[in-house]
Amino acid sequence: MSAERVLILGATGYVGGRLVPRLLEAGYAVRCLVRTPGKVDGLPWARDVEVVAGDLATGEGVGEAFADVDVVYHLVHSMGSRGGGLDFAALDRRIALRVAQSAERAGVRRIVYLGGLGEVDEDSSEHLRSRAEVGDILLAGGTPVTALRAAVIIGSGSASFEMLRHLVEKLPVMVTPRWVHTRVQPIAIRDVLRYLVGVIAEEGEDDHVYDIGGPDVLTYLEMMRAYARVAGLRRRVVVPVPVLSPKLSSHWVGLVTPVPTGVAKPLVASLTQEVVVRPDGEDVREVVPGPTIPYVEALGLALRRIRDREVQTSWRDAELADRSPAEPYPGDPAWTGGTLLSDEQETTVPADAASAFIAVSAVGGDRGWPTHRWAWALRGWLDHVVGGVGLRRGRRDPDVVRVGDALDFWRVEDVREPAGPHAGLLRLRAEMKLPGRAWLEWRIHPLDGRSRIEQRALFAPRGIAGRLYWWAMLPFHAVIFRAMVERLGEAAVTVATSTGGPRRRPGAHGASAA
Repeated sequence: MSAERVLILGATGYVGGRLVPRLLEAGYAVRCLVRTPGKVDGLPWARDVEVVAGDLATGEGVGEAFADVDVVYHLVHSMGSRGGGLDFAALDRRIALRVAQSAERAGVRRIVYLGGLGEVDEDSSEHLRSRAEVGDILLAGGTPVTALRAAVIIGSGSASFEMLRHLVEKLPVMVTPRWVHTRVQPIAIRDVLRYLVGVIAEEGEDDHVYDIGGPDVLTYLEMMRAYARVAGLRRRVVVPVPVLSPKLSSHWVGLVTPVPTGVAKPLVASLTQEVVVRPDGEDVREVVPGPTIPYVEALGLALRRIRDREVQTSWRDAELADRSPAEPYPGDPAWTGGTLLSDEQETTVPADAASAFIAVSAVGGDRGWPTHRWAWALRGWLDHVVGGVGLRRGRRDPDVVRVGDALDFWRVEDVREPAGPHAGLLRLRAEMKLPGRAWLEWRIHPLDGRSRIEQRALFAPRGIAGRLYWWAMLPFHAVIFRAMVERLGEAAVTVATSTGGPRRRPGAHGASAA
Protein backbone atom coordinates (compact mmCIF):
# COMPACT_ATOMS: atom_id res chain seq x y z
CA MET A 1 0.00 0.00 0.00
CA SER A 2 1.45 3.38 -1.03
CA ALA A 3 1.88 6.16 1.52
CA GLU A 4 -0.90 8.69 1.92
CA ARG A 5 -0.28 11.96 0.10
CA VAL A 6 -0.49 15.07 2.26
CA LEU A 7 -0.84 18.61 0.93
CA ILE A 8 0.50 21.43 3.11
CA LEU A 9 -0.81 24.94 2.58
CA GLY A 10 1.65 27.25 4.29
CA ALA A 11 4.71 25.01 4.06
CA THR A 12 7.13 27.95 4.09
CA GLY A 13 5.59 29.48 7.21
CA TYR A 14 6.61 29.09 10.84
CA VAL A 15 4.57 25.95 11.64
CA GLY A 16 4.44 24.50 8.14
CA GLY A 17 8.20 24.59 7.67
CA ARG A 18 8.64 22.46 10.79
CA LEU A 19 5.73 20.14 10.06
CA VAL A 20 7.06 18.97 6.67
CA PRO A 21 10.09 17.00 7.97
CA ARG A 22 7.99 15.37 10.69
CA LEU A 23 5.45 14.14 8.16
CA LEU A 24 8.26 12.80 6.00
CA GLU A 25 9.72 11.00 9.01
CA ALA A 26 6.28 9.48 9.66
CA GLY A 27 6.24 8.02 6.15
CA TYR A 28 3.81 10.37 4.37
CA ALA A 29 4.27 11.65 0.82
CA VAL A 30 4.27 15.45 1.09
CA ARG A 31 3.18 18.01 -1.49
CA CYS A 32 3.54 21.76 -0.89
CA LEU A 33 1.61 24.57 -2.59
CA VAL A 34 3.77 27.70 -2.50
CA ARG A 35 3.68 31.06 -4.23
CA THR A 36 7.47 31.21 -4.57
CA PRO A 37 8.99 27.75 -5.20
CA GLY A 38 12.47 29.22 -4.78
CA LYS A 39 11.80 29.59 -1.05
CA VAL A 40 11.79 25.81 -0.76
CA ASP A 41 15.02 25.22 -2.67
CA GLY A 42 17.37 25.96 0.23
CA LEU A 43 15.52 23.87 2.80
CA PRO A 44 16.93 20.53 3.98
CA TRP A 45 13.79 18.64 2.93
CA ALA A 46 13.36 20.31 -0.48
CA ARG A 47 14.29 17.21 -2.51
CA ASP A 48 11.94 14.97 -0.53
CA VAL A 49 8.69 16.81 -1.34
CA GLU A 50 6.63 17.63 -4.40
CA VAL A 51 6.30 21.38 -4.97
CA VAL A 52 3.41 22.99 -6.85
CA ALA A 53 3.60 26.68 -7.68
CA GLY A 54 0.34 28.50 -7.01
CA ASP A 55 -1.58 31.06 -5.04
CA LEU A 56 -4.63 30.35 -2.88
CA ALA A 57 -5.77 33.95 -3.18
CA THR A 58 -6.04 33.83 -6.99
CA GLY A 59 -6.66 30.10 -7.43
CA GLU A 60 -3.55 29.63 -9.56
CA GLY A 61 -2.23 26.05 -9.31
CA VAL A 62 -4.85 25.01 -6.73
CA GLY A 63 -6.49 22.31 -8.84
CA GLU A 64 -3.15 20.64 -9.56
CA ALA A 65 -2.14 20.83 -5.88
CA PHE A 66 -5.33 19.15 -4.59
CA ALA A 67 -5.38 16.32 -7.16
CA ASP A 68 -4.95 12.83 -5.64
CA VAL A 69 -4.44 14.17 -2.12
CA ASP A 70 -5.64 12.32 0.98
CA VAL A 71 -5.19 14.98 3.66
CA VAL A 72 -4.82 18.78 3.48
CA TYR A 73 -3.19 20.90 6.19
CA HIS A 74 -4.52 24.46 6.17
CA LEU A 75 -1.86 26.57 7.89
CA VAL A 76 -2.27 29.77 5.90
CA HIS A 77 -3.45 32.99 7.47
CA SER A 78 -2.79 36.69 7.09
CA MET A 79 -1.70 39.19 9.71
CA GLY A 80 -2.34 42.11 7.39
CA SER A 81 -3.56 43.02 3.95
CA ARG A 82 -1.85 41.80 0.80
CA GLY A 83 -3.35 44.61 -1.15
CA GLY A 84 -6.00 44.61 -3.85
CA GLY A 85 -8.57 46.18 -1.53
CA LEU A 86 -8.92 43.11 0.70
CA ASP A 87 -8.34 43.27 4.43
CA PHE A 88 -6.81 40.20 6.06
CA ALA A 89 -10.16 38.82 7.26
CA ALA A 90 -11.70 39.03 3.78
CA LEU A 91 -8.61 37.46 2.24
CA ASP A 92 -8.62 34.58 4.72
CA ARG A 93 -12.34 34.06 4.16
CA ARG A 94 -11.87 33.81 0.40
CA ILE A 95 -8.96 31.40 0.80
CA ALA A 96 -10.93 29.21 3.23
CA LEU A 97 -13.83 28.95 0.80
CA ARG A 98 -11.46 27.95 -1.99
CA VAL A 99 -9.80 25.33 0.21
CA ALA A 100 -13.15 23.83 1.27
CA GLN A 101 -14.48 23.70 -2.30
CA SER A 102 -11.24 22.35 -3.78
CA ALA A 103 -10.98 19.62 -1.14
CA GLU A 104 -14.55 18.49 -1.77
CA ARG A 105 -14.07 18.39 -5.54
CA ALA A 106 -10.83 16.43 -5.20
CA GLY A 107 -12.28 13.89 -2.75
CA VAL A 108 -9.84 14.76 0.04
CA ARG A 109 -10.26 12.47 3.06
CA ARG A 110 -9.70 15.13 5.75
CA ILE A 111 -8.68 18.77 6.30
CA VAL A 112 -6.52 19.59 9.33
CA TYR A 113 -6.72 23.24 10.40
CA LEU A 114 -4.67 25.11 13.00
CA GLY A 115 -6.66 28.01 14.44
CA GLY A 116 -6.74 30.22 17.52
CA LEU A 117 -7.81 29.30 21.03
CA GLY A 118 -10.48 31.33 22.80
CA GLU A 119 -14.22 31.92 22.80
CA VAL A 120 -15.43 34.43 20.24
CA ASP A 121 -17.83 37.22 21.24
CA GLU A 122 -18.34 40.93 20.59
CA ASP A 123 -15.23 41.72 22.64
CA SER A 124 -12.96 39.35 20.72
CA SER A 125 -10.15 40.70 18.58
CA GLU A 126 -10.61 40.89 14.83
CA HIS A 127 -7.78 38.40 14.45
CA LEU A 128 -9.42 35.81 16.74
CA ARG A 129 -12.80 36.30 15.06
CA SER A 130 -11.19 35.74 11.66
CA ARG A 131 -9.48 32.53 12.83
CA ALA A 132 -12.82 31.25 14.11
CA GLU A 133 -14.58 32.24 10.88
CA VAL A 134 -12.07 30.30 8.79
CA GLY A 135 -12.69 27.24 10.96
CA ASP A 136 -16.46 27.62 10.52
CA ILE A 137 -16.11 27.86 6.73
CA LEU A 138 -14.04 24.69 6.58
CA LEU A 139 -16.39 22.83 8.94
CA ALA A 140 -19.38 23.82 6.80
CA GLY A 141 -17.84 22.19 3.72
CA GLY A 142 -18.27 18.63 2.56
CA THR A 143 -14.87 17.33 3.75
CA PRO A 144 -14.35 16.08 7.33
CA VAL A 145 -12.29 18.57 9.33
CA THR A 146 -10.03 18.31 12.37
CA ALA A 147 -9.49 21.77 13.84
CA LEU A 148 -6.80 22.36 16.43
CA ARG A 149 -7.06 25.59 18.44
CA ALA A 150 -3.86 26.90 20.07
CA ALA A 151 -3.06 30.02 22.07
CA VAL A 152 0.53 31.26 22.53
CA ILE A 153 3.03 28.96 20.80
CA ILE A 154 6.42 28.82 22.50
CA GLY A 155 9.31 28.00 20.21
CA SER A 156 12.40 29.63 18.76
CA GLY A 157 11.32 32.01 16.03
CA SER A 158 7.60 32.22 16.85
CA ALA A 159 6.19 35.76 16.91
CA SER A 160 4.68 35.23 20.37
CA PHE A 161 7.99 33.99 21.78
CA GLU A 162 9.99 36.79 20.15
CA MET A 163 7.62 39.41 21.54
CA LEU A 164 7.90 37.92 25.03
CA ARG A 165 11.69 37.53 24.79
CA HIS A 166 12.47 41.06 23.70
CA LEU A 167 10.05 42.70 26.12
CA VAL A 168 11.66 40.94 29.08
CA GLU A 169 15.27 41.22 27.94
CA LYS A 170 15.13 44.90 26.98
CA LEU A 171 12.96 46.27 29.78
CA PRO A 172 14.22 45.76 33.36
CA VAL A 173 11.36 48.09 34.37
CA MET A 174 8.10 47.35 32.57
CA VAL A 175 4.98 49.50 32.41
CA THR A 176 2.27 46.91 31.91
CA PRO A 177 -1.37 47.22 30.76
CA ARG A 178 -4.28 45.29 32.22
CA TRP A 179 -4.06 42.50 29.66
CA VAL A 180 -0.89 41.11 31.28
CA HIS A 181 -3.18 39.69 33.99
CA THR A 182 -5.22 37.68 31.48
CA ARG A 183 -4.89 33.91 31.83
CA VAL A 184 -3.13 32.13 28.96
CA GLN A 185 -2.40 28.45 28.29
CA PRO A 186 0.80 28.41 26.20
CA ILE A 187 1.94 25.35 24.28
CA ALA A 188 5.37 24.26 23.04
CA ILE A 189 5.86 24.09 19.29
CA ARG A 190 6.94 20.46 19.71
CA ASP A 191 3.53 19.57 21.11
CA VAL A 192 1.73 21.50 18.35
CA LEU A 193 3.62 19.48 15.75
CA ARG A 194 3.03 16.22 17.61
CA TYR A 195 -0.72 16.84 17.59
CA LEU A 196 -0.76 17.94 13.95
CA VAL A 197 0.95 14.73 12.88
CA GLY A 198 -1.04 12.53 15.27
CA VAL A 199 -4.56 13.59 14.26
CA ILE A 200 -3.94 12.74 10.61
CA ALA A 201 -4.69 9.10 11.40
CA GLU A 202 -8.31 9.84 12.41
CA GLU A 203 -10.79 7.91 10.29
CA GLY A 204 -14.50 8.42 9.69
CA GLU A 205 -16.68 11.25 8.51
CA ASP A 206 -16.95 13.19 11.79
CA ASP A 207 -15.59 16.67 12.37
CA HIS A 208 -13.43 17.30 15.45
CA VAL A 209 -12.47 20.51 17.24
CA TYR A 210 -9.66 20.17 19.78
CA ASP A 211 -8.33 22.86 22.10
CA ILE A 212 -4.62 22.26 22.60
CA GLY A 213 -2.43 23.71 25.33
CA GLY A 214 0.45 22.88 27.60
CA PRO A 215 0.10 21.81 31.25
CA ASP A 216 0.43 25.37 32.66
CA VAL A 217 -2.17 28.11 32.87
CA LEU A 218 -0.45 31.43 33.54
CA THR A 219 -1.02 35.13 33.25
CA TYR A 220 1.14 36.94 30.73
CA LEU A 221 2.85 38.65 33.65
CA GLU A 222 3.73 35.25 35.11
CA MET A 223 5.02 34.19 31.70
CA MET A 224 7.33 37.22 31.56
CA ARG A 225 8.66 36.64 35.06
CA ALA A 226 9.28 32.96 34.29
CA TYR A 227 11.20 33.97 31.18
CA ALA A 228 13.46 36.25 33.24
CA ARG A 229 14.26 33.35 35.58
CA VAL A 230 14.99 30.87 32.79
CA ALA A 231 17.13 33.40 30.90
CA GLY A 232 19.11 34.24 34.05
CA LEU A 233 17.94 37.87 34.18
CA ARG A 234 17.35 39.95 37.25
CA ARG A 235 13.78 40.13 38.51
CA ARG A 236 11.86 42.64 36.41
CA VAL A 237 10.11 45.57 38.06
CA VAL A 238 6.50 45.80 36.91
CA VAL A 239 4.45 49.01 37.07
CA PRO A 240 0.77 48.43 36.17
CA VAL A 241 -0.95 51.13 34.09
CA PRO A 242 -4.71 50.62 33.56
CA VAL A 243 -5.02 53.10 30.68
CA LEU A 244 -2.68 51.42 28.18
CA SER A 245 -5.03 50.10 25.48
CA PRO A 246 -4.25 47.12 23.21
CA LYS A 247 -3.74 49.53 20.30
CA LEU A 248 -1.22 51.61 22.22
CA SER A 249 0.35 48.42 23.56
CA SER A 250 0.93 47.10 20.04
CA HIS A 251 2.73 50.32 19.10
CA TRP A 252 4.86 49.94 22.22
CA VAL A 253 5.65 46.33 21.32
CA GLY A 254 6.52 47.44 17.79
CA LEU A 255 8.87 50.05 19.20
CA VAL A 256 10.69 47.79 21.66
CA THR A 257 10.76 44.40 19.90
CA PRO A 258 11.58 43.21 16.34
CA VAL A 259 7.90 42.30 15.89
CA PRO A 260 6.39 45.13 13.80
CA THR A 261 3.24 46.87 14.93
CA GLY A 262 1.15 45.23 12.20
CA VAL A 263 2.04 41.77 13.58
CA ALA A 264 2.03 42.82 17.24
CA LYS A 265 -1.49 44.25 17.04
CA PRO A 266 -3.37 40.93 16.53
CA LEU A 267 -1.07 39.19 19.03
CA VAL A 268 -1.77 41.76 21.74
CA ALA A 269 -5.47 41.96 20.90
CA SER A 270 -5.75 38.18 21.29
CA LEU A 271 -4.31 38.46 24.80
CA THR A 272 -7.05 40.76 26.02
CA GLN A 273 -9.33 37.81 26.70
CA GLU A 274 -8.72 34.48 28.39
CA VAL A 275 -7.32 31.79 26.11
CA VAL A 276 -7.54 28.52 28.06
CA VAL A 277 -8.46 24.99 26.97
CA ARG A 278 -12.16 24.28 27.54
CA PRO A 279 -12.68 21.57 30.18
CA ASP A 280 -15.82 20.27 28.42
CA GLY A 281 -14.39 20.16 24.89
CA GLU A 282 -13.09 17.20 22.92
CA ASP A 283 -9.85 15.88 24.40
CA VAL A 284 -7.05 15.58 21.85
CA ARG A 285 -5.16 13.29 24.23
CA GLU A 286 -7.63 10.53 23.46
CA VAL A 287 -6.32 10.57 19.90
CA VAL A 288 -2.71 11.62 20.51
CA PRO A 289 -1.80 10.48 24.04
CA GLY A 290 1.23 11.59 25.99
CA PRO A 291 2.30 14.42 28.32
CA THR A 292 2.85 17.97 27.11
CA ILE A 293 5.95 20.06 27.75
CA PRO A 294 5.80 22.47 30.73
CA TYR A 295 6.13 26.17 29.94
CA VAL A 296 9.51 26.61 31.64
CA GLU A 297 10.96 23.64 29.76
CA ALA A 298 9.63 24.99 26.47
CA LEU A 299 11.38 28.30 27.17
CA GLY A 300 14.66 26.50 27.81
CA LEU A 301 14.39 24.51 24.59
CA ALA A 302 13.68 27.65 22.54
CA LEU A 303 16.56 29.60 24.10
CA ARG A 304 18.93 26.70 23.45
CA ARG A 305 17.97 26.67 19.76
CA ILE A 306 18.65 30.40 19.51
CA ARG A 307 21.99 30.05 21.27
CA ASP A 308 23.01 27.14 19.01
CA ARG A 309 21.87 28.95 15.85
CA GLU A 310 19.40 26.22 15.02
CA VAL A 311 16.24 28.23 14.42
CA GLN A 312 14.51 26.25 11.65
CA THR A 313 11.70 28.67 10.85
CA SER A 314 10.68 32.12 12.03
CA TRP A 315 7.74 34.52 12.00
CA ARG A 316 10.02 36.61 9.77
CA ASP A 317 9.40 34.07 6.99
CA ALA A 318 6.04 35.69 6.22
CA GLU A 319 6.45 38.03 3.25
CA LEU A 320 4.92 41.50 3.37
CA ALA A 321 4.12 42.09 -0.27
CA ASP A 322 4.02 40.50 -3.70
CA ARG A 323 5.47 41.90 -6.90
CA SER A 324 3.16 42.80 -9.74
CA PRO A 325 4.13 41.04 -12.99
CA ALA A 326 3.94 44.44 -14.70
CA GLU A 327 6.71 45.97 -12.57
CA PRO A 328 10.35 45.99 -13.70
CA TYR A 329 12.61 43.42 -12.10
CA PRO A 330 16.42 43.07 -11.78
CA GLY A 331 16.56 39.97 -13.96
CA ASP A 332 14.33 41.33 -16.76
CA PRO A 333 15.90 42.03 -20.17
CA ALA A 334 15.99 45.64 -21.35
CA TRP A 335 13.29 45.11 -24.00
CA THR A 336 10.64 44.49 -21.29
CA GLY A 337 10.57 48.22 -20.58
CA GLY A 338 10.03 49.97 -17.28
CA THR A 339 12.34 52.26 -15.34
CA LEU A 340 15.01 50.62 -13.21
CA LEU A 341 17.49 53.08 -11.73
CA SER A 342 20.79 51.75 -10.44
CA ASP A 343 23.96 52.43 -8.51
CA GLU A 344 26.72 49.99 -9.50
CA GLN A 345 30.01 49.38 -7.69
CA GLU A 346 32.63 46.65 -7.90
CA THR A 347 35.94 45.58 -6.41
CA THR A 348 38.46 42.83 -7.16
CA VAL A 349 40.02 41.13 -4.15
CA PRO A 350 42.75 38.53 -3.51
CA ALA A 351 40.27 36.04 -2.07
CA ASP A 352 38.46 33.08 -3.59
CA ALA A 353 34.82 33.41 -4.59
CA ALA A 354 33.61 31.12 -1.79
CA SER A 355 35.20 33.41 0.83
CA ALA A 356 33.72 36.48 -0.85
CA PHE A 357 30.28 34.86 -0.86
CA ILE A 358 30.58 34.10 2.88
CA ALA A 359 31.52 37.73 3.56
CA VAL A 360 28.60 39.08 1.55
CA SER A 361 26.15 36.61 3.12
CA ALA A 362 26.99 37.90 6.62
CA VAL A 363 25.57 41.41 6.16
CA GLY A 364 22.91 42.76 8.51
CA GLY A 365 21.38 41.33 11.66
CA ASP A 366 23.35 41.61 14.88
CA ARG A 367 26.59 42.23 12.95
CA GLY A 368 25.13 45.30 11.31
CA TRP A 369 26.13 46.66 7.92
CA PRO A 370 29.72 46.94 6.69
CA THR A 371 29.92 50.74 6.73
CA HIS A 372 28.10 53.90 7.88
CA ARG A 373 26.12 52.04 10.51
CA TRP A 374 24.64 55.28 11.81
CA ALA A 375 23.07 55.87 8.37
CA TRP A 376 21.59 52.37 8.26
CA ALA A 377 20.30 52.81 11.84
CA LEU A 378 18.73 56.15 10.91
CA ARG A 379 17.10 54.66 7.81
CA GLY A 380 15.73 51.80 9.90
CA TRP A 381 14.36 54.21 12.51
CA LEU A 382 12.69 56.38 9.86
CA ASP A 383 11.14 53.29 8.28
CA HIS A 384 9.79 52.20 11.65
CA VAL A 385 8.32 55.66 12.33
CA VAL A 386 6.24 55.50 9.14
CA GLY A 387 5.00 51.98 9.92
CA GLY A 388 7.68 49.85 8.25
CA VAL A 389 9.57 46.89 9.70
CA GLY A 390 12.78 48.81 10.44
CA LEU A 391 16.09 47.08 11.17
CA ARG A 392 15.17 45.28 14.39
CA ARG A 393 13.69 42.30 12.56
CA GLY A 394 17.26 41.04 12.12
CA ARG A 395 17.85 37.69 10.44
CA ARG A 396 17.12 34.04 11.16
CA ASP A 397 20.76 32.89 11.12
CA PRO A 398 23.88 35.10 11.44
CA ASP A 399 25.80 33.21 8.75
CA VAL A 400 23.46 31.36 6.41
CA VAL A 401 20.88 32.94 4.10
CA ARG A 402 18.21 31.16 2.09
CA VAL A 403 15.50 32.35 -0.27
CA GLY A 404 12.58 33.84 1.65
CA ASP A 405 14.60 34.80 4.74
CA ALA A 406 13.98 38.22 6.24
CA LEU A 407 17.17 40.25 6.62
CA ASP A 408 16.48 43.50 8.51
CA PHE A 409 14.19 45.46 6.17
CA TRP A 410 15.10 43.26 3.20
CA ARG A 411 13.85 39.88 1.95
CA VAL A 412 16.27 37.35 0.45
CA GLU A 413 15.00 36.86 -3.08
CA ASP A 414 17.75 34.81 -4.71
CA VAL A 415 20.81 32.91 -3.44
CA ARG A 416 23.31 31.03 -5.60
CA GLU A 417 26.67 29.99 -4.23
CA PRO A 418 29.63 30.29 -6.62
CA ALA A 419 30.49 26.91 -8.14
CA GLY A 420 33.50 26.38 -10.40
CA PRO A 421 33.50 29.08 -13.07
CA HIS A 422 29.92 30.13 -12.27
CA ALA A 423 29.30 33.35 -10.35
CA GLY A 424 27.53 33.50 -7.02
CA LEU A 425 24.53 35.75 -6.37
CA LEU A 426 22.77 37.25 -3.37
CA ARG A 427 19.76 39.44 -4.13
CA LEU A 428 17.74 41.25 -1.47
CA ARG A 429 14.34 42.87 -2.07
CA ALA A 430 13.40 45.87 0.08
CA GLU A 431 10.39 45.59 2.40
CA MET A 432 10.81 49.09 3.83
CA LYS A 433 8.29 51.83 3.08
CA LEU A 434 9.34 53.31 -0.28
CA PRO A 435 7.80 55.19 -3.23
CA GLY A 436 8.76 52.28 -5.47
CA ARG A 437 10.50 48.90 -5.40
CA ALA A 438 14.15 48.41 -4.44
CA TRP A 439 16.76 45.65 -4.54
CA LEU A 440 20.33 45.26 -3.39
CA GLU A 441 22.37 42.51 -5.03
CA TRP A 442 25.89 41.16 -5.21
CA ARG A 443 27.43 38.93 -7.88
CA ILE A 444 30.68 37.18 -7.02
CA HIS A 445 32.78 36.19 -10.04
CA PRO A 446 35.66 33.67 -9.68
CA LEU A 447 38.94 34.99 -11.18
CA ASP A 448 41.63 32.29 -10.88
CA GLY A 449 42.25 32.52 -7.11
CA ARG A 450 40.77 36.00 -6.84
CA SER A 451 37.21 37.22 -7.14
CA ARG A 452 35.31 40.25 -8.35
CA ILE A 453 32.39 41.51 -6.25
CA GLU A 454 29.81 43.40 -8.29
CA GLN A 455 27.25 45.32 -6.23
CA ARG A 456 24.06 46.87 -7.57
CA ALA A 457 21.43 48.96 -5.83
CA LEU A 458 18.31 48.98 -8.02
CA PHE A 459 15.15 51.06 -7.77
CA ALA A 460 11.90 50.96 -9.73
CA PRO A 461 10.33 54.36 -8.90
CA ARG A 462 6.62 54.87 -8.48
CA GLY A 463 5.66 58.17 -10.08
CA ILE A 464 7.44 61.47 -9.56
CA ALA A 465 7.72 60.83 -5.82
CA GLY A 466 9.85 57.78 -6.53
CA ARG A 467 12.20 59.69 -8.80
CA LEU A 468 12.54 62.54 -6.32
CA TYR A 469 13.38 60.00 -3.61
CA TRP A 470 16.11 58.41 -5.74
CA TRP A 471 17.67 61.75 -6.68
CA ALA A 472 17.62 62.89 -3.06
CA MET A 473 19.42 59.71 -1.98
CA LEU A 474 22.09 59.76 -4.73
CA PRO A 475 24.67 61.76 -2.72
CA PHE A 476 24.38 59.28 0.16
CA HIS A 477 24.52 56.28 -2.18
CA ALA A 478 27.73 57.54 -3.76
CA VAL A 479 29.48 57.47 -0.39
CA ILE A 480 27.81 54.53 1.38
CA PHE A 481 27.63 52.02 -1.45
CA ARG A 482 31.23 52.62 -2.59
CA ALA A 483 32.50 52.17 0.96
CA MET A 484 30.31 49.09 1.45
CA VAL A 485 31.69 47.12 -1.50
CA GLU A 486 35.25 47.93 -0.39
CA ARG A 487 34.54 46.76 3.16
CA LEU A 488 32.99 43.56 1.85
CA GLY A 489 36.15 42.99 -0.18
CA GLU A 490 38.23 43.40 2.98
CA ALA A 491 35.94 40.99 4.81
CA ALA A 492 36.38 38.45 2.00
CA VAL A 493 40.17 38.58 2.44
CA THR A 494 39.74 38.13 6.19
CA VAL A 495 37.58 35.04 5.63
CA ALA A 496 40.05 33.60 3.12
CA THR A 497 43.02 34.03 5.45
CA SER A 498 41.33 33.00 8.69
CA THR A 499 42.19 29.70 10.38
CA GLY A 500 38.71 29.06 11.73
CA GLY A 501 37.52 27.17 8.66
CA PRO A 502 34.38 27.79 6.63
CA ARG A 503 31.14 28.78 8.24
CA ARG A 504 28.08 26.53 8.20
CA ARG A 505 26.31 26.22 4.89
CA PRO A 506 22.59 25.80 4.16
CA GLY A 507 21.17 22.44 5.14
CA ALA A 508 23.22 22.16 8.34
CA HIS A 509 20.17 22.37 10.56
CA GLY A 510 18.79 19.32 12.31
CA ALA A 511 15.14 18.46 12.66
CA SER A 512 14.62 19.72 16.19
CA ALA A 513 11.45 21.70 16.66
CA ALA A 514 12.04 24.00 19.63
